[in-house]
Amino acid sequence: MKIYTKTGDAGETSLFGGGRVGKDAVRVTAYGDVDELNAAIGLAMATPPTDLERDLLESVQRDLFAVGGQLASPGKAAAAKTSIPDDRIVALERAIDRIDEEVPALRAFVLPGGTPKAAHLHLARTICRRAERAVVALHHVEAVPPEILRYLNRLSDLLFMLARLDNHRAGLSDHTW
Repeated sequence: MKIYTKTGDAGETSLFGGGRVGKDAVRVTAYGDVDELNAAIGLAMATPPTDLERDLLESVQRDLFAVGGQLASPGKAAAAKTSIPDDRIVALERAIDRIDEEVPALRAFVLPGGTPKAAHLHLARTICRRAERAVVALHHVEAVPPEILRYLNRLSDLLFMLARLDNHRAGLSDHTW
């Protein structure tokens, strides 16, 4: 099977579950931004130290595939396989709280950077915020499951805390504004 189909050459793409839309459709932007976020997390995971919360980040990547599947599926076509249960959001919150206990208290805005891994995590955080904005834009046009919005909001917080954690463990203080 060839990877290219030529069906998108005129600027349209197929949705999961049927139908075609323009590649500039708000839905495509939303799941495209989530896909970019997933790749940015993969880059952060590949950056040493590669064991920093690896299992957590891999589970996030799996969740983001589910989010992308839901966003690429108008209606309820993929809801059963791609739903994000509340316990996934709770898992992000627990990880944030655990990291918060290890890093110094936050007293100012943190400038992105530090170690290469922290810098990649900060970049993933900003992509997460963009994906969240794109999903909100889609939600203004068509209802999006609320757990997706909550998940992306918590995920950006987690990525911020992971960047702080990596810098802390490397012996670097946050650079503040």
